[in-house]
Amino acid sequence: MPGTDHGARRRAQDVERRAAADYTGGVYGSMLAASVVVGVGTLGSVPRVELVILLLLTGVVFWVAHVHAHLFGARLAQRRLDRRIVAQVCRDEWPIVKAAVPPAVAVAVSPLLGLDLAGTLWFALAVAVAGQVGWSAAAARRAGASWRLVTVTASVNLVLGLLIIVFKLWVTH
Repeated sequence: MPGTDHGARRRAQDVERRAAADYTGGVYGSMLAASVVVGVGTLGSVPRVELVILLLLTGVVFWVAHVHAHLFGARLAQRRLDRRIVAQVCRDEWPIVKAAVPPAVAVAVSPLLGLDLAGTLWFALAVAVAGQVGWSAAAARRAGASWRLVTVTASVNLVLGLLIIVFKLWVTH
């Protein structure tokens, strides 16, 4: 049946598109979370609850911005928008928010680990950078990349994460 083959191909393309969006959004969201932690570190003493909320809300704001940009771009391309397309774009961009959750959890559990605010910031930053590296490595593996290419992409993202850490050291000292 030709319709069945087309439907299966379309579903496979949708799965691939969502996987790519997940990884891209995850890497981006992790870098965003790391940047938020660095920025908060320059403010002095900040309650942990505020940092958790700031991480999550920043992820949500950037998610909305990305959704808006994609939908606005679709309108500019004169494609008709319907609920299905809007929902699809919202789902595709959601990993930006998901990537903010691990650093927010790190901040939330930091008192249980006996960390002061400085230790909390470093812990959250390490979690965000680890997320960035992990998302990029997972994306490369999912795309069928060789282990060498997985190592390269993970290394590039680690260097980018370390740059954020260097900026943190430079700004706070």
